[in-house]
Amino acid sequence: MRHAVLLSALILAAGGFDAGQQTPPQNPATQPPPGAQRGGGRGRGQIATLTLASGAWPDGGQIPAAHTQAGGDVSPALTWSNAPDGITSFVLIVHDLDTPVSPGTDDLLQWMVWNIPGSARGLSERIAQGANLPDGSRQISVTGPNYRGPAASAANPVHHLVFELYALDTMLEVPAVGASPAQTRGAVMTAMAGHVRGKGVLTGVFKRSQQ
Repeated sequence: MRHAVLLSALILAAGGFDAGQQTPPQNPATQPPPGAQRGGGRGRGQIATLTLASGAWPDGGQIPAAHTQAGGDVSPALTWSNAPDGITSFVLIVHDLDTPVSPGTDDLLQWMVWNIPGSARGLSERIAQGANLPDGSRQISVTGPNYRGPAASAANPVHHLVFELYALDTMLEVPAVGASPAQTRGAVMTAMAGHVRGKGVLTGVFKRSQQ
């Protein structure tokens, strides 16, 4: 949660919007940004609302086992639309709201991909492991340079996974190696401040079935 608060403060200080939703919104991908706030404090118009979706589950629905640690643990295919003109890159941050870490001041980073090319309109399923990807994007998770799906046990409550996509007017000079996942997440969020031109959110839930 500390990272969410950090990005909220930085973007709000620059005239942007709140990037750190702490509870899963009912319809996050379709709601307009609050207060008609301006884009990154640079006089470039309102923050656009992106539509982020996956063919594997509907927004707010159950994440299939294939995309969790109970199954294949492969990254889901994602698509997005409504990106404004002039976007240089995208950042995807996937986090589990129900798994506190550090201790209890943040939530679990399941996946983060940044410097996704501005021309991209989706990510394919089963992104390969590796800190630096062929298209120039970079990735990390709590366990390394790869997607890490949720792992909520049958004995625990349902976990809420939030996929947040940010459209930026810049590339981020943040390396994917040399720091802990938490430090890299913080560096990416700090570098994003003042550059967010759009945001889309997709949520999913997961709990292992009783054996």
